[in-house]
Amino acid sequence: MQYILYGCKTNQYESNAIIQDFIKNGYKSVKFEEKADVYIVNTCTVTSISDRKSRQMLRKAKQNNKDAILVATGCYAQVAKKTLEDIKEIDIILGNNEKKDIVKYVNEFANEKEEKITDIMENSEYLEFGDTTYTEKTRAVIKIQDGCNNFCTYCIIPYARGRVRSRNIENILSEVKKQAKLGIKEIVLTGIHIASYGKDFEENIGLIDLIEEINKVEGIERIRLRLIRT
Repeated sequence: MQYILYGCKTNQYESNAIIQDFIKNGYKSVKFEEKADVYIVNTCTVTSISDRKSRQMLRKAKQNNKDAILVATGCYAQVAKKTLEDIKEIDIILGNNEKKDIVKYVNEFANEKEEKITDIMENSEYLEFGDTTYTEKTRAVIKIQDGCNNFCTYCIIPYARGRVRSRNIENILSEVKKQAKLGIKEIVLTGIHIASYGKDFEENIGLIDLIEEINKVEGIERIRLRLIRT
């Protein structure tokens, strides 16, 4: 299995979760230049350049093995389904809601192009990937929310990621504590619009409340905030 990704730290966090899921199900991750049975491209759509790079990589992926299963997922797949339908190399097209179940779609693939992209605007709850091991040397990146409610004129992200959906604070703390036990001292909180964390909760919980709770975890010495960035 070969995984190719573009875009922000949120995409990278989700990519690591998906890779871990494949490995748990008996797959082996290989380098891009090696021959693989499955190629997964986690796309980005922040700019026209990222759109073009996503298309180029999708067309290139199968050159190493024409019989491999090629999966397109991520933000560009969410908003450009019709464009990706015309790329004959692609076998499976999945939206952001379907990312979590990629292993199932690959295992069930029956040699006919599959598409599964639900309306992300209808998703009102955070899609939980579980505890994910994603570290940058000595720091761990943890996703705390998804989506954005701002709908700025120049930005496509709300249409690719949906509205704000915050991760349960207990699940975040569970992941932080496991990272602390591994010796990680610095936590990086990421998401699509992390300043909106908690705005979808009925309880009066915000980003500062989450930070204060993480700060109580023994072993964690530094907390960083990282906004979406390509």
